[in-house]
Amino acid sequence: MFPHNKPSSKEESTDKNDTTKKTLLPEQLVYTIDCKQGAVRAVRYNFDGNYCLTCGNDKTIKLWNPKKQMLIKKYTGHGYDVLDVAGSNDNSQLASCGSDKTVIYWDVGSGQIIRRFRGHAGRINCVEFNEESTVILSGSVDSSVRAWDCRSRKSSPIQILDEAKDSISSLQVTDHEILTSSIDGKVRRYDLRVGTMFSDFIGSAVTSAKFSKDGQCILSSAHDNTLRLLDVTTGEMLGEYTGHKNSKYMIECGLNYKDDHVLSGSEDGLIYIWDLVEGTITKRVAVRPNKVIHSLTLHPEENLMIAACEDKIYFFTDENYEPPDDIG
Repeated sequence: MFPHNKPSSKEESTDKNDTTKKTLLPEQLVYTIDCKQGAVRAVRYNFDGNYCLTCGNDKTIKLWNPKKQMLIKKYTGHGYDVLDVAGSNDNSQLASCGSDKTVIYWDVGSGQIIRRFRGHAGRINCVEFNEESTVILSGSVDSSVRAWDCRSRKSSPIQILDEAKDSISSLQVTDHEILTSSIDGKVRRYDLRVGTMFSDFIGSAVTSAKFSKDGQCILSSAHDNTLRLLDVTTGEMLGEYTGHKNSKYMIECGLNYKDDHVLSGSEDGLIYIWDLVEGTITKRVAVRPNKVIHSLTLHPEENLMIAACEDKIYFFTDENYEPPDDIG
């Protein structure tokens, strides 16, 4: 034995610390909830991540406390299946949309409908509040994004963004930007400060687009089985992520709360997790074999993820998660 080859006790301890500091990811399935809504079209965390919302094929929206697996309230009023829902920043209102071409503005506590907004010519795929929760934005198969003033009694939209040439598949709103993805193969970013639209051509139909937490990057998912990370300012492609299956369905993607891993649903029953910088697959998380994992939502501040598949939602955590004491 050569003494100089043996690590010192200090080095050994450092190595052990390195293993304990490994990246924690929401890869462990803790429980499953049968939502009893038919097919769950979308699942969304609310603004602070304490609750989640599910959109049903049965025309309903349900509000849950996911950590306690508790149904809190059910909202009925849509004429067909509900495709998306968003919560206001103070959790007091909801906005939802669906196949009935209608945006509904709800009071969370009472479950009453405050307003209905009509004007889209087809199914509405996505809905979001602006940062102040005073305006609702909706994206439709009619290729337009429409902005609705929650405070006005007027039924017409206050703005229409109609640059897309095909269905709007996703929508995200920040304090000064609107990000949209479209089946026409483009991701569009509207800078509200200067009134300018920027577009990045992806090529294949884009199913989902999300800003990174720092707002410097855009993650997009497309029907060529590829996710791409783009620089917001230049449009330069910073990374590509492949290995999952997405060529037919509207599959959602996202970044974990630390912005260091990319996550996506897939058409093969798995959720894929990639290292953001390396572009390599870190985990393949099994949900339901050979089923489509189309919707997922990531907690804003914790290693928690909820995915939807068929009639159920699946709650994932990291290995250090401790369930609340009063669960059940």
